[in-house]
Amino acid sequence: MAEKLQKAKPEKKEPKKAEAQKSVKGFYHYIAQAWKKPSEDFIVERRKRMIDWRASDRVIQVEKPLRLDKARKLGYKAKKGFVVYRVTLPRGGRAKVRPTTKRRSKRFSVMKILRMNYRWVAEQRAQKHHVNLEVLNSYPLGKDGRFYFFEVIMVDPNMPEIKSDPDINWICRPENRKRAFRGLTSAAKKSRGLRRKSHNLKVRPSIRAWGRRGH
Repeated sequence: MAEKLQKAKPEKKEPKKAEAQKSVKGFYHYIAQAWKKPSEDFIVERRKRMIDWRASDRVIQVEKPLRLDKARKLGYKAKKGFVVYRVTLPRGGRAKVRPTTKRRSKRFSVMKILRMNYRWVAEQRAQKHHVNLEVLNSYPLGKDGRFYFFEVIMVDPNMPEIKSDPDINWICRPENRKRAFRGLTSAAKKSRGLRRKSHNLKVRPSIRAWGRRGH
């Protein structure tokens, strides 16, 4: 009887295992996927835009970046001091007009050997048009049979909004002036072969400096 009178001990309930939370994709993720794996409607719309881009100026300011996800990754902010330009470059080799008279044979060459990728050239074109701005970065928009299209992010180092922003005020320093012409942008460093680090590469710090050291 004493055993029956004893209160039954409550059973211990095992804690429920926390279910794995599903990762929520943001808006920029879907923009990036639309450019990585474009649909047929996306391709048709981009071709229509390229027709308009060909008829426009070679360097033209745009209100907002077309690839917003890429622009934000590269440092773009929707605030005063940031400007985006679309640059159109002709495809193919860099050809010059062939002279007809009064040249030596070796000066009759038409093709120009330029050790620069197209994105670096686009950044320099934008820098030439706007000498008071500095190139932050750039990214491709597409290409057709005749042209390459890029968007170049530029910053005004004299704006107080840029000087007071700790994320971007490094571009206001004197050593960062004319970055595109001095090969300090991301596209320029890739073209110069500076993505890898080694003391045995003649591109570091530059080919000219390597030669001055007597290698």
